[in-house]
Amino acid sequence: MTEGQRRIGGTVTALLVVGGALTALACLLGWWILARGDQPFGIDVSWNAQVTAWFHPALLGFSRVMNWVGGGWFGVLVVPIGGAIGLVLLRRPWAAAYFLAAEAVSAGGVQVLKHLFGRVRPEEILVVSDYGSYPSGHVANAATLAVAAVVIFPRIWVAVVGAAWVVLMAFSRTYLHAHWLSDTLGGALIGAGAALLVAAAFAVPMARERTDAPAKSPWLG
Repeated sequence: MTEGQRRIGGTVTALLVVGGALTALACLLGWWILARGDQPFGIDVSWNAQVTAWFHPALLGFSRVMNWVGGGWFGVLVVPIGGAIGLVLLRRPWAAAYFLAAEAVSAGGVQVLKHLFGRVRPEEILVVSDYGSYPSGHVANAATLAVAAVVIFPRIWVAVVGAAWVVLMAFSRTYLHAHWLSDTLGGALIGAGAALLVAAAFAVPMARERTDAPAKSPWLG
């Protein structure tokens, strides 16, 4: 086994361990919520009251934009397909396939947990949403996008922008009272976990693709 093969093998193991741990934590948090009789945690209630006190038209408008960008036909279809097309244009077809697969697995995992736990949303919800408050599908999608971006383009600035995107999405979901704060944590866990687990499956071809690809912009990798 060459040094490169050992390195990729170690990467795959790390992706599986971390991705599996994050997914397990998302499930455990859901079971904890269910075991408590679907009652919100103290921090959920406090944060819900805090964002209510912060009401401002600008924040409401921002949150509604995030609601549209992070979900519905735009978030579910335009973002994944547009991202995949962009990666193909960058001559990264395996990365494109990984991105689409990660988005699909994340969305599927969210729906499984929503129907498994069936948590009730906050009564003050300001938008129309689907069944189940836990976990937040919008935040899961944001986390999947952020982690997948770092997997494909391992740059510090990509990680910083991705983390900011997840935080802003989580804030917007709670500001609209579409989710409890703990729902957004669950969404981040399952979204990131899905992205890492799928990355393990694509690690070998993506590593080969990255090595064989012609030189690209240092900003993208």
